[in-house]
Amino acid sequence: MKLNFMAAAGLTLCLGAGVVFAADEPQVVRQELMKKVGGSMGALSAIAKGQKPYDAATVKTALTTISTSAKDFPNHFPAGSETGFESEAAPAIWSNMDDFKSKAMKLSTDADTVLASMPADPAAVGQAVQTLGGDCGTCHQTYRLKR
Repeated sequence: MKLNFMAAAGLTLCLGAGVVFAADEPQVVRQELMKKVGGSMGALSAIAKGQKPYDAATVKTALTTISTSAKDFPNHFPAGSETGFESEAAPAIWSNMDDFKSKAMKLSTDADTVLASMPADPAAVGQAVQTLGGDCGTCHQTYRLKR
């Protein structure tokens, strides 16, 4: 009985360590950052389309999340992280890192600019979504694999 408990405890520790290790992988980190950006864009889009009521706190949180995530995003593409996980990152990222970083910085800067003027109604949020969505689309055309 004691041996079974020890084996189960050891297996649990190994599995837990594997999950922690995978969470630190750059591919996992960048996928999580993109999920945050996507969720924030979804929240803004819902307000712009009238599916959700305008809420200044939601708008501020979404814009801040987009800005901080876009600033951090390029830091998670070290050499050697092109493969190993299911990823939508195109090889062009590593061959044109300066352009990739500038596109991420444009998204961050545009989010900061929109945040500084703080959209006050759904129409203004819609304009912000168009601007930020354009930034996302420009980057995705070159640096995201189509699956």
